[in-house]
Amino acid sequence: MEQTKAVTVYCASSPDAPEVFLNAAYELGRELASAGFGTVTGAGRSGLMGEVVRGSLDGGAEAVGVIPQFMVDRGWANPLMTSLHVTADMAERKHLLARLGCGAVALPGGLGTLDELMDLLTQCQLGLYHNPVVILNVDGFYDNLLRQLAHADGCHMMRHFDLPGDLWKVARTPKEAVSFFL
Repeated sequence: MEQTKAVTVYCASSPDAPEVFLNAAYELGRELASAGFGTVTGAGRSGLMGEVVRGSLDGGAEAVGVIPQFMVDRGWANPLMTSLHVTADMAERKHLLARLGCGAVALPGGLGTLDELMDLLTQCQLGLYHNPVVILNVDGFYDNLLRQLAHADGCHMMRHFDLPGDLWKVARTPKEAVSFFL
C-alpha cells in the first residue's frame, strides 16, 4: 500500500499497560491503515506504542518512528518501523512527531504522552497547529484530564473555546477517532 499521509499517535510504551489499552492501540493502528493512513509514533517497541506499530503494519500501512539518539542507545527503538527518524533530543522529537502527521491521536499514556498532548494543544490554542487532535478516551482514561481542562476554561485560564471541539475532539473507540480524519 502506497502511503501518502499519516496520523501521529501519542501513547505509552510501558510493557505493563492494561490489556484494554493495548487492544485499543492495536485496533487504532489497524483502523488507520484501513482508512489509508500510516502512523507516526515515538518508535517504542513495547506497550501501546508497539501495538500501534503492529496494528499499522498488519493493516498494510507504514509505521514511521521518531526517537532520540539516547533511546536508540538504550535499545528502545522498535526494529519493525518502516522508517526511523533519530533526533538529537526530546524537544526535536516532539517537533518532528507533530510535523510528520496530518493530525494526532492521544491514546492513554504517562508523563511523556501528557507532555506531547499538552504541547500540541497549546500550539492549537496559539494558532500554530491546525490539524485535528483527537483524545481517544479508552475506558475513561482521560475523564479527569478533560474535567480539569473544562475547569481551567471555566476559571478563565484559557482563551474560551468550544471544549471539546475547537481545540480537540474526544473519541471513545479507535473507529470513532479515525472518523475525525476522513
